[in-house]
Amino acid sequence: MAPPPGLYSGTSTLALVARASAFGLGLIYGNIKLKALKVHLSIFLVLFLSDEKLFSLGFILTS
Repeated sequence: MAPPPGLYSGTSTLALVARASAFGLGLIYGNIKLKALKVHLSIFLVLFLSDEKLFSLGFILTS
C-alpha cells in the first residue's frame, strides 16, 4: 500500500488550496495593478498631452 501524499507533494488538499489561493491572489493583484496603470496613463495623458490637436482628432479618455 502506498503511503499517503505529503503536505507539499502537489496532490494533497493543502497543496490544492495553496495553488488555488495563489492563483486567486494573482488575479486580484493583477486587476488592481491594471486599474492603477490605467489611472496613471489617464493622468499622464491629461497633464502632458492635452493640447487642442489631440482632442480635435477625436481622442477620448476612457476608463
